[in-house]
Amino acid sequence: MQQVATEPAGEELSLAERAYRAIRDRLVMLEIRPGAPINEDQLAQSLGVGRTPVREALKRLQYERLITTYPRRGTFATDVNITDLAHISEVRQELEPLAAALAARRATTADRTTLTAVLRELEGADSPRRDAAELMRLDLQVHRAIYAATHNPYLEDTLVRHDNLATRIWCLFIDRLSDMAGHVGEHGPLIEAVVAGDADKAAQLAHSHVEGFERAIRAAI
Repeated sequence: MQQVATEPAGEELSLAERAYRAIRDRLVMLEIRPGAPINEDQLAQSLGVGRTPVREALKRLQYERLITTYPRRGTFATDVNITDLAHISEVRQELEPLAAALAARRATTADRTTLTAVLRELEGADSPRRDAAELMRLDLQVHRAIYAATHNPYLEDTLVRHDNLATRIWCLFIDRLSDMAGHVGEHGPLIEAVVAGDADKAAQLAHSHVEGFERAIRAAI
């Protein structure tokens, strides 16, 4: 199973953090389907960790609205509710431009190196060899790299959570979306603006991207 490459190079992760990131991305990419039961033992076995790290991960994922627990019934992946799109978009339309502008102002040399590497990945976004799931992983990678470059952990956490929820909606309608590669490829100019330190342009492009995402989903419904 391909993972979303979002961890900074050389970062030492705890077992609970590794479990959290792996389960989170399975939920976000709908590899664990909405409404599916969450089995701690199966997850622990598939990840090669004990049940304790999995339980710690699940506590965080419940807070992030990716799983839900019902008394006497168990734990399940949350349903994807299209009515949440407007609420998620309201948050992202305000905070994505802020994050892009801050990233343009604050990105370190290491951040710019990471973003430039992602930009090279984007250059092949329209390749017929890339399937929709690959493009979605690349989309997540771009967003998370920009959030990390803000060096504001509170903003980063907030936007990662909302981007995860938006991506679940995106994945639900992925078969109806005609220009996935074009949507993902839009990140190229955004990354270039961040790397160049052009905060105003980065903010403008981020806002347009979020608006375009909502339009594309509504057109597909």
